[in-house]
Amino acid sequence: MPQKNEKLGFLTRAVHEGNAVDKDTKAVKRPITMANSYELPYDPTGINWSSAGQNLYTRNGGANQNYLQEKIASFENAQDSIVLASGVAALSGLFFSLLKSGDHVIFSSVTYIAVYRLLNELFNNKFKIETSIVDTSNLQAIKTALKPNTKLIHVETPANPTLSISDIKAISEIARKNGALLSVDNTLASPFNQRPIELGADFSIESLTKYVNGHGDAMGGSISGKKEYLDVIRAQAQVNLGAAISPFNAWLIMRGAATFPLRMKQHNENALETARFLETLDETRFVSYPGLESHRGHAAAKLQMNPGFGGVLSFALKADADAHNRFVSNLRIITSAVSLGHDTSLIAYIGKNDERQYLYPKEFHNGFLRLSVGIEDSKDIIDDIKQALIKTFKT
Repeated sequence: MPQKNEKLGFLTRAVHEGNAVDKDTKAVKRPITMANSYELPYDPTGINWSSAGQNLYTRNGGANQNYLQEKIASFENAQDSIVLASGVAALSGLFFSLLKSGDHVIFSSVTYIAVYRLLNELFNNKFKIETSIVDTSNLQAIKTALKPNTKLIHVETPANPTLSISDIKAISEIARKNGALLSVDNTLASPFNQRPIELGADFSIESLTKYVNGHGDAMGGSISGKKEYLDVIRAQAQVNLGAAISPFNAWLIMRGAATFPLRMKQHNENALETARFLETLDETRFVSYPGLESHRGHAAAKLQMNPGFGGVLSFALKADADAHNRFVSNLRIITSAVSLGHDTSLIAYIGKNDERQYLYPKEFHNGFLRLSVGIEDSKDIIDDIKQALIKTFKT
């Protein structure tokens, strides 16, 4: 995979990297190659049927996957990138390929639910991998949790759904000094705003389902880093576990990636404006967004996130669960749904019965709302919140 081309800007690479004129049709966009098998050479006896990264069988690698991997590696400024079927496939593929029984993993106390399940339950119980849940925004807590057998530190920043911030550069130095690897789930930031590998991380993981695709119509995930590690992940997670992305999903994400930086600018601007508005309201109990000066991780976020802070924020109303649900039902532009990074704004109420609330800051314990701010006009998003609040709290 090519290294970042210093002569080309991010927007130019978003359009051109991984794309070329199709040799057969002369189309200016590479087509979807909906094949699950490719022609063998005259003498196939020397082929390793489980080898990855060649056009042999789509589980081993396919044309559209390869094009998208070029683009993601460019976004991340990484030596190599592997694209898999989903963000969770990327996370589980990384853990499965790198860890073995007896290894110790430190991971962020606030992470995507699948990471919590994988590391706190499945890998721990099935494979005897030791795990420690740590507030990774606290560097001393990471140092305290280190063990001689610590193989991996896994960080999510900004964290989903509390938006806590971990200092990637500082944690990478801790990991390196102690012989551990550092992986960063970069989904809420996106590689437009934050590139963990440039900050010293060994791996950057993205749920391509979210911002890079951006249209809410395809699933994919990526791991970026050094080729020596990704070759192992390709062989084990993609070929042997079968986590390959479909050609159609790879093509859809490739299509969405061309406008990714333009959309991120709008997500960044809209989310900051919406967060600032919410912070002024008497009806809100708290607002968490790393772009706000009131956010406890704002200083760290400013150092590692540029040009913006992403499109996700969390907040709570001074109200009970029923009022939160009424507020959501009164919204007209913002849609009640899971996921994030779509063109449309999405909101989800997370009640106080969430099993991981004990790991969240106290203000989150009585339930809260996670808002993924879309690319609509910011005035319309804010007006929608205003009218919903009026309907919710009218006497």
